[in-house]
Order: sequence, then structure tokens, then C-alpha cells
Amino acid sequence: MQTHYLLPNKYKIFGWILFLLGILAGIFFYTGLIDGEMLQTKVLSIYHDGLFSKNDGFFKIIKNGVLDEIVAAIIIIGGLIVGFTKEKIEDEFIYKLRTESLVWAIIFNYLVLLAAIAFVYDMTFFNVLIFNMFTPLIFFIVRFNFLKLKSGSDEE
Repeated sequence: MQTHYLLPNKYKIFGWILFLLGILAGIFFYTGLIDGEMLQTKVLSIYHDGLFSKNDGFFKIIKNGVLDEIVAAIIIIGGLIVGFTKEKIEDEFIYKLRTESLVWAIIFNYLVLLAAIAFVYDMTFFNVLIFNMFTPLIFFIVRFNFLKLKSGSDEE
């Protein structure tokens, strides 16, 4: 089966390492065990609207802690590599599992988001939106691997 959008299988371990390290760093960052201002540097901001800042506007150089951006990028890159890397045996059944898992993850993600819109407010809702960047990938990876594992154990 020809799948042009999938990476070779050899990248799967690298993807898992990135993904799990990113999730772990994200947990440490969110719980405050890692200081978000640890990596302060000057960055280009497409639009800056700083609190009490006179330097607001488009395309500004600002000083910012970039650790949260790095952790988010590691989670997303690792998750994409894990989710879209070929299996050792990539056949029609795996393709079907991958497609169904992706559709399920998107639908489930938006159901969770709808529930959050209805029942979660203020800064807690903002936190939900931050997590919502990662949940489609996480739901997809968990569901796909669960179904793959379940189908493998049914055959034996």
C-alpha cells in the first residue's frame, strides 16, 4: 500500500522519545517545577500587546521566556512523527485503523471542547485551550496504538 504522507518506520523511536520528553517537560512546566522564564531571549513577535507596554504593535523585537514555546514544539513534532510514521507492516488494515483513529480523535476532541465551552470559564478555559493544541494528537496516538494492540492480541 502506497502512503506518501507517512515517514519511514525508522523515525518512530525518535518520535516517541521527543513526544514523551515533551509531555514530561510540559507537565513539569505546567506544575511550576520548571521556571518558564528560565530561557529569556529576544524574539520577533508578529504582534505584541504587552501589559502596560509602550512597545505595542506589529513585528516587534521583545524579550520573552521561550521555554514554553520549545516544549510545545517538541510535543507537536514528536506527536506528528509518532502518529505519521509507517508501521513495520503497513497494510490496508493499519491504514483503516489510522484513518478511523484520526477521525475519532478529531470528533472526540471537539466534543471535549464543546463541553469546556459550556462548563469551563475564565483562565481555566484558557488552560483548556492550551491543552487543546495537543489533545487531537494525543487522542489519535492513544486510540491508534490501543486498536493496533487490541487487534494484535485478538489474532493470537
